Amino acid sequence: MNKELARLITGQVFLHASMAGLRMAAPLMALRAGYSEAAVGILLALFALTQVFLALPAGRYADLHGLRRPFGWSVCAAAFGGALAVAFPVFPVLCVAALLTGGATGAASIALQRHAGRAAEGGTQLRQVFSWLAIGPAFSNFLGPFAAGLVIDHGGFRLAFLLVAVLPLIGWAWVRGARELPPVQAPHGTRPGPAWDLLREPMFRRLLLVNWLLSSCWDVHTFVVPVLGHERGLSASVIGTILGAFAVAAAIVRVLLPVIAARVAEWAVITAAMAATAVLFTLYPFTQGALAMGLCSILLGIALGMVQPMVMSTLHQITPEHRHGQAVGLRLMAINASSVSMPLLFGAAGAVIGIAGVFWVVAAAVGSGTRMAYGLRAASPHSP
Repeated sequence: MNKELARLITGQVFLHASMAGLRMAAPLMALRAGYSEAAVGILLALFALTQVFLALPAGRYADLHGLRRPFGWSVCAAAFGGALAVAFPVFPVLCVAALLTGGATGAASIALQRHAGRAAEGGTQLRQVFSWLAIGPAFSNFLGPFAAGLVIDHGGFRLAFLLVAVLPLIGWAWVRGARELPPVQAPHGTRPGPAWDLLREPMFRRLLLVNWLLSSCWDVHTFVVPVLGHERGLSASVIGTILGAFAVAAAIVRVLLPVIAARVAEWAVITAAMAATAVLFTLYPFTQGALAMGLCSILLGIALGMVQPMVMSTLHQITPEHRHGQAVGLRLMAINASSVSMPLLFGAAGAVIGIAGVFWVVAAAVGSGTRMAYGLRAASPHSP
């Protein structure tokens, strides 16, 4: 990993940690103020909602302006959201702060991923670059809530929101000196079109559907495991440990992924991850004790943690360079729309067919998608 990539990852960590810290602190403050779980659910959904609507404009903006300008505006939005929470720590303002920090993190990640993909040379380096870049959010999902929790316990919520406002500025200090790449010129005679045009490409549609299936598995696991653990009579701390084991496994496999990426093609990793996920989701409802559930959680973390870097590498290979930002934005929009809608669907389905039924339906969907993932081999430069 070179110094330039390390600079980008560090900047991403601080900006994403700001959002992750607010995502922990704001719901906690709302609950202590007497707001219902439903209100807290709405608050949490707002972190993803902005990214649904901003992803495509942010992608086009990154295609036009590169890295630093989109990242700079994202830093301003996230810092302003944290400052609002410091000045007015009330529920409506926390909702606005959630919209600002969530949208800022999404827009910045689009610019960073586009920049990193353009800087890489060849398929192997693409896989390695996105493997390294995926470590940032995994680490910041620990750093942000951990730091915010410590500050809340020792200094209160206002000080925690001040931390949320300062972290993006630290991220900007790392990214502002990054080397800007020359702008990409569209081929002569090519008219700029909407991002939806990318869906006309069969390989892009295939990749987006595979990515949506696998990203939905994250939402299933996060939503359903607490319910299943409650049915098994497990304590809150044990359920939290099971979910934590999933996150730790996903982070560890991303640390090891740059080595794997040098030897294995993207389609092979994605196909193996889908097959393993389908098997694990089939077995999950049969687990009875915390140890068995924890083992399944770890194996799922390993399988799903490998996917995003491989998807991003494939995406950059199958889309025109002058439209990478739009492609990344379209992918982010699909994932965040899923994060907003899937918990509602899972809840309704669970009431009808039971929690085990939800696991098995998702397992069947992911298993059927394995053939689509195998079809991505046509995008690999090493395919026959």
